[in-house]
Order: sequence, then structure tokens, then C-alpha cells
Amino acid sequence: MSEITAAVPTGSVPAGSTPAGSAPAGSTSAGVVIAESATARGRRARIALRALQVLLALFYAIASALPKLIGHESAAESFERLGWGSAGMYTIGALELAGAIALLIPVLQSVAAMALSALMVGAFIVQTTVFDGQYAATPVILLVPLTLIAWARRRHNADLLRLLRRRV
Repeated sequence: MSEITAAVPTGSVPAGSTPAGSAPAGSTSAGVVIAESATARGRRARIALRALQVLLALFYAIASALPKLIGHESAAESFERLGWGSAGMYTIGALELAGAIALLIPVLQSVAAMALSALMVGAFIVQTTVFDGQYAATPVILLVPLTLIAWARRRHNADLLRLLRRRV
């Protein structure tokens, strides 16, 4: 869920109460209260971002990863032309499928968007150098929403780090 940060001077709100329109989710030593976005605009933005994530996850899982994972002849031909063979095709397909799934898991959303962005940079380079830019626009177009998701969900990275440190 998306969060906004509202600056509240320490001592201006009585203990145990919150500013109007915010729900207490925690506070920092600097007197900043972090609350859920209570505005209709914030709610619509969260819904739109989530819809974008679902659409991208479906695209990566069905349109991009599936042909590679089932060894469709168009995907196999492209990877043979690259010289990567079926091992490269299955690896890229598995990475895309993992990224698609991770886009739907809250704590992994930002990391997944960054990882898929890295794949798209690689895809752009391959498209321009090996395939003469035939489909070079596709990875560039996909970079835009992936960057938006990575930035908008960046607070989840701290949650992920806390989970990883707990396991170590």
C-alpha cells in the first residue's frame, strides 16, 4: 500500500491522537508521522499503479516468458541467431516469469521492477546490435512503467532488507 509522509512538529499533537485525516502507522524521532493516503486522489493513484503492475505482470508472464519457456519457434530462432541456444532462452524466460510474479508481491515490487528494467536494457542492446533495431522500441517503452513502479514502491525495499536481516 502506498504511504505519504506528513510533517507534524513534535509536541503539536497530543499524545495518543493523530492529525485529522491520518491513521497512525508509526512515527520517527523527528516527529514525522507516516500515514496511509486518505485522499481520493491517493486512492485512485494506488489503484492505477496496482492495475499497471498487474498488466505488466500478465505481459511478462504470457506474452514474453511463455513463448520462451515452451520453446516456441520464434523465440528459439531468435536465441539461435544470438548464439545463446535453448539454455539462454529458458534462462531469460525464467527470469521474466520470476519478475512477473514478483511484481505482484508487495515486498518485492520495487526490486522486481528494477530487475526487469535491467533485462529491458539488455534487450534494447541486443535489439539494436544484433537485430538492427527491429523491435528496439518495445524495451524502451517498457522501461517507463517499470521505472515508475520501482520509484513508487521504493519504500518496500526497506521492508525487504529488514526481512533479509532477520533471516541472517
